[in-house]
Amino acid sequence: MSAAPAAFTALFQPYTLRSVTIPNRVWMAPMCQYSAEASGPYAGVALDWHFAHYAARATGGTGLIIQEVTAVSPEGRITPYDLGIWNDTQVEALRRITAFVKSQGAVPGIQIGHAGRKASTDRPWKGGGPVGPEAHGWQTVAPSAVPFDEGHPVPHELTAERIREITGQFAAAAGRAAAAGYEVLEIHGAHGYLIGEFLSPHSNKRTDSYGGSFENRTRFALEVVDAVRAAWPEELPLLFRISATDWLEEGGWTADDTVRLAGLLQEHGVDVLDVSTGGLAPHVKIPAGPGYQVPFAARVKAETTLPVSVVGLITEPEQAEKILANGEADAVVLGRELLRDPYWARRAAAELGAEVRMPDPYHRAW
Repeated sequence: MSAAPAAFTALFQPYTLRSVTIPNRVWMAPMCQYSAEASGPYAGVALDWHFAHYAARATGGTGLIIQEVTAVSPEGRITPYDLGIWNDTQVEALRRITAFVKSQGAVPGIQIGHAGRKASTDRPWKGGGPVGPEAHGWQTVAPSAVPFDEGHPVPHELTAERIREITGQFAAAAGRAAAAGYEVLEIHGAHGYLIGEFLSPHSNKRTDSYGGSFENRTRFALEVVDAVRAAWPEELPLLFRISATDWLEEGGWTADDTVRLAGLLQEHGVDVLDVSTGGLAPHVKIPAGPGYQVPFAARVKAETTLPVSVVGLITEPEQAEKILANGEADAVVLGRELLRDPYWARRAAAELGAEVRMPDPYHRAW
């Protein structure tokens, strides 16, 4: 029996943002691989592992491949083993990935970011704790001299001059991403990294124009968006990933703040808000469960005109389809489930009676 047309599903409807049409609403979340060289002339350069990792999801039918957070500077990496996009050697290696992703009918995207006070740590399977110069580590920076957790170093508080410099690094990274062939760009403003550290009063204790009020705490995020939007081609879409809540009982970033910021981001040229939660403060109780972040995305969608994507324990095709059919989000973003099953989109299409592009050499298998 032949599959029903994709028109009968929400999950496999194309989605157009500016000049880019994404073939379906199954998007891959940016997930660090911690697999690049840590130092030397090839630090931060994509290797064969990265190519194979992203190529598998592209052949698996995923519509948009958002590459792991790629650092705008050496000091912006979460670990010394993260990908970077601060030099042209890195750009050359990334072109191989984008070319293959496009050849499979998927759209190549990239997330750029700066880890702030959560930088200079070891790989998770090595414990993930802070590392010093003897292990390729460095001095961290943040909006305020407030460490992430006990045992973490006190970050240097950024001066206004350094804030402007980092904003420029984001813009330069956006230009290199375009040169590398990416068609979607995402700014990482979530999970307690630098932009999120500015947003939350829990980590931002500044008394200048970058701290205190909502307007001041969101200033850096909007300045980065403006700088990136100016460097990123007008015809290509820009996403912003947000932690919709810090999950703190008081003194943190809230869902109300997220809705308020969403409207401002749209005014500044953001095309989709990619909704996640948490990551700013350690030891926070998060009520994780299937689709637990969907209500935050649904609220932004209901109260603003900014399109939203959502991530977080979305594992089953019917679950993903329901989120979209109910109008709670415009796309679903899969993380760990795509690590477990690179061909999740093909399985979902089969279960929902839709179709996704099949690589010619694989036709005999379906």
